Amino acid sequence: MTSRPPAGTGRRFYISNPASPVNSGAADGGRSSERRTGGRSALRRNFKLLVGDVKDSVFPTSKAGEDAVTLNECLQLMYLRSCRNHLLLVYSKELLILDLEIKQTVGIVAIERSGSPFVQVVACRQRDALLCLHENASVTVRVRRKVVMGPFSTPVDQIGNMASQQTGDLSPLSEQDVTYELRCQSEAIRITKHIRITGMAACPVNERSVAIFVNDGRIMFWNLTTVPALVQARDTPNHTQTHLSPLHSPGFSLSDSGSDPYKYPSSSSSSEASTAAASPAKTAKTCSVPRTCNVPHVKMAICDMIGQTYGPTEPSVDRQGYVFRFTLQGLLSGLPLPPTIIKMCPPLTTKNWNVYRPLLAVGSSHGLVQVYNLSSGLLWREFNIHTCQVRGLEWTSLTSFLSFAYPSPGQSGLVKNELLLVNLQTGSSELFRGDKGNDESPIEIVRISHLKQYAIIVFKDKPMELWDIRSQTLLREMPKNFPTISALEWSPSNNLKSLKKKLSQDPTSAAGSPTVELLPTIGTETKAQTDSKKLANLTVREHFVFTDSDGQLYHFMVEGNIVKDGSKIPPDGTMGAITCIAWKGDTMVLGDVDGNINIWDLKAKISRAVPTHRGWIKKLKFAPGRGNQKILVLYNDGAEVWDAKEVEMVSSVKCPRDMAKVIDIDWASSDKPVLACDDGTVRVSDMDMKNACAPVTERDITEPVFSPHLVPPAAAFTVKYLLQHQPWNTDFSYSLTDLHGKNGEELQRIVNEQLQLIPSDLQEYLPICPYGTAQRCLIVSRLFGDESELHFWTVALHNLRREQARLAAGIDKDLLPSTPTSDMFLPVDSASSSQGDLLASENTAGSSGDTTSSGYFPLDALSLDTCYDILCDQPFFQKYQLERINLHDSKRATYEHTQHCAEKLLMLGQSDRAVQLYLETDADNDNYFSDSLRACLIATIRSSGASQSTIKLVATNLIANGKLPEGVQLLCLIDKAFDACRYLQDYGEWDQAAWLAKASLNNVECSEVMKRWVDHLCSSAVNYKSKAILVLLSLGHFLKVLELLYSMRHFDRAALFAEACLEFGVLILNEETSSLIEAIFLEYARYLHSLGNLTAMEHYCHKAGGKGQQLLRDMQTENAQLQEKAAGEGSEDGGADQQGDADTTEGVEEGLLLS
Repeated sequence: MTSRPPAGTGRRFYISNPASPVNSGAADGGRSSERRTGGRSALRRNFKLLVGDVKDSVFPTSKAGEDAVTLNECLQLMYLRSCRNHLLLVYSKELLILDLEIKQTVGIVAIERSGSPFVQVVACRQRDALLCLHENASVTVRVRRKVVMGPFSTPVDQIGNMASQQTGDLSPLSEQDVTYELRCQSEAIRITKHIRITGMAACPVNERSVAIFVNDGRIMFWNLTTVPALVQARDTPNHTQTHLSPLHSPGFSLSDSGSDPYKYPSSSSSSEASTAAASPAKTAKTCSVPRTCNVPHVKMAICDMIGQTYGPTEPSVDRQGYVFRFTLQGLLSGLPLPPTIIKMCPPLTTKNWNVYRPLLAVGSSHGLVQVYNLSSGLLWREFNIHTCQVRGLEWTSLTSFLSFAYPSPGQSGLVKNELLLVNLQTGSSELFRGDKGNDESPIEIVRISHLKQYAIIVFKDKPMELWDIRSQTLLREMPKNFPTISALEWSPSNNLKSLKKKLSQDPTSAAGSPTVELLPTIGTETKAQTDSKKLANLTVREHFVFTDSDGQLYHFMVEGNIVKDGSKIPPDGTMGAITCIAWKGDTMVLGDVDGNINIWDLKAKISRAVPTHRGWIKKLKFAPGRGNQKILVLYNDGAEVWDAKEVEMVSSVKCPRDMAKVIDIDWASSDKPVLACDDGTVRVSDMDMKNACAPVTERDITEPVFSPHLVPPAAAFTVKYLLQHQPWNTDFSYSLTDLHGKNGEELQRIVNEQLQLIPSDLQEYLPICPYGTAQRCLIVSRLFGDESELHFWTVALHNLRREQARLAAGIDKDLLPSTPTSDMFLPVDSASSSQGDLLASENTAGSSGDTTSSGYFPLDALSLDTCYDILCDQPFFQKYQLERINLHDSKRATYEHTQHCAEKLLMLGQSDRAVQLYLETDADNDNYFSDSLRACLIATIRSSGASQSTIKLVATNLIANGKLPEGVQLLCLIDKAFDACRYLQDYGEWDQAAWLAKASLNNVECSEVMKRWVDHLCSSAVNYKSKAILVLLSLGHFLKVLELLYSMRHFDRAALFAEACLEFGVLILNEETSSLIEAIFLEYARYLHSLGNLTAMEHYCHKAGGKGQQLLRDMQTENAQLQEKAAGEGSEDGGADQQGDADTTEGVEEGLLLS
């Protein structure tokens, strides 16, 4: 974490012409022109991509037309997470990989000739792979291509577009470039001028799940899977080959069947194989892992699907390959961009609470109406019913709504009005006005009465119409001299209660009132059904008010097809032209074009004008709920919430200062305003309109999902430890019983529900994991999305397997090789061979069917991937650094680059090549003499070591006088790299010291340097103990890891790691280790007790020695006291209840006597 900005202004670099001169796409080979022009010209073209301090610093003779590319053309800049000190630059047609150590381009990934341009790239961490998003919404997977200079042939690529299959000579330097091969591509979608791709996100834990975002609100979820495909290998001796990264999972079976991964010999055969070493055999026999497992390994992450780029390779073995495929896992439809109108369904009442859904209808500019369920936040229904922009929405019931739309008027001012009645249950839509609507004035207002009986349709230049909603008939069309309506609202008051009362007293009294029959009488009906139908057929009198263009207010009454004119109220002199009206109870609120709000108290017959100074009021909306006088006001530049009762503003939001422009408003509930904005979002906010976030825990999840983050923390922790390890159960179980403590039954129900939602293949694999507790913890960390646990158990499992292999081979830890070697082998069963695993073996028949040949496994064949950098094993780390410096050597273009390569080669012990580089200095260079002397010095030291004391003295003086790099080089020259590391650490160069120790020291000296680094990381000034633990794991100091975890109070992780160490047989139980492990198990028992699992606590108390037994007795005593206390309280409550019953009886009798 960066706590402060770096000092200085940094350095400026230029990228010269990133456009590839040849389209080196894989589709056509792409390197034919390079072969024709020769290696040197190809080298010069690669150097045109040089990163430097000045423009055209390397090849000033480049064409004048090749201008430097500005940063505006770079779409994305990010670190290459799988390789340290690498940057990835994304352009529309290609990707550039920059090495920050040499500040130069080391690779280019050009898009295929017919490929879609890049939009975004996600660099994976667990494997050296790229997830690329393209403009056509397709996702491609590109995997780092491995370069091997040897006699082996190239496996055929799964997509058949290997450039190296072409004939001709290849330049070795050009083939050293970092290259990524296209492995898989998802399906594209249809892109129009209105639809484009906005971005992509990948899961940081498994790096195989991808979400693609489209500007129309859609989110597509893709999942990367594999299917078996046999990849044949062919031998072509003495030919430079480019090996694709293996398409099999690490440790998977490479037999001819290829369907039974992670097969291991039985424990007896493992013990017999380990008897070759005398002393370590006792430890190996106590191992309980690896176990035999006949269940396929679960591929949860990309590292389970793609082998390491720098992993072991045996091309002579026919391998089972895997072909990638993208599968669409889900599609989440979003809002249209932008929404033009929103309307909330009728509010929740005591009569509809059992069928109520909080539905919000959203109209778009393309004629689309979407209905969202706000309790789940998901799209519930979608209707593509209009041919133009939706102008308005009105709900006629909980299951239907009216929607109207019309195109932009022409010169005549006439349009085709589309007014549709949509039924949510059937999905049908019908024209509400029949054939009417062609060539008429646009509809401006549609208002539904509160009892959903009538609908008023207001036109711009045409008198309004009154419609009966139930029969969809026109009741009245107003005369041409009817006033022009500027705002209209229905009254919430009606005579429904009086009619109900009258009907209950005289059922026949309603027969004379005008009614409209909705449903015919079919068969016999009960009295309740008959009364409810009569109520439905009643025509209730309702009221509405409207204002004209002069501000005069009109009151009308409607009953059936009768419209009666009521009172008229002259305009208020303080108000301008009325734009909107809201009416609730005895309060009516009017808004005008000048931003004034006029609040009328109809019961007290008083009004009050309030200026808001915000300009034109576009909409007023009362909040639902009896007695709730909050009102939402929409302006051109934002919205406000007012309290009509107190006549004061509650909250305000201004646009675009606080958020995007608000287009429409409504209420989701009594305290949740809904704001539709022009950025394509609908925000359900709080009353302050500041927070629009909706926690997932507050939503109504339609389908049960496994997610520990949606359950209480205690339930999540319980699920976690149950999946990690269950030594107290005879068999691995996915059911929890007898959970004690507060809310124990509820937590137990939640835990069991979550356990049953785990995928079936994972449920089958977890109980029989080959590597026991450590592997289960690694899988659970991925399942929970815990990155800290993921890194810990990845490093821990690898080093536990490596340590077990070392003990089984009988090799002293201090004698392990510190340089890449293949001379150290681990013998396994004679009838089995292994590939890609440390201790795994499998019965595999050879090509001739002979199964008696001996199989051997190199101990240093597998390591952590390059993302772990300094934590990787020494032989692998040194090999990787040599390959990297070889790449740097091939990219040399300036004197500074040559010096950098020479220094690195010197520290890596490659003196011969360092001498050659120093001798390449031009005579015109100012450092020609000093470099020549350096070459002579290096060559002399190789042949004679008599002057080592003098060189060490000079190196010490250089370091003391501020020449730290020069002094370190001299110390490395005389094999004093250990002293150089100490000097680097003393001067605060901890990372450089760790690099040098891994690259040049033996295991004993490297361990000393790394342990000093651990002490520095654990110091109070740094306090980076999590990294210190990973370093200790890489060193195999498992006891120190337990001590550090215990001091950090990570008791659960410490206990599980101790169990894993005991399963692998890498810990020797003595007085020191036993006391620490017992202390860890004791604290873990307390942790399990806090979660209510007494059975698990008792198990670990027995493993915690005397203190554990004491804790168990204390807990049993405490539980007994609590049970006695609960029993006593129960008896007292029973007596009190009896006394209360007696008092009640006496009170009733006394009341009867008095009456």
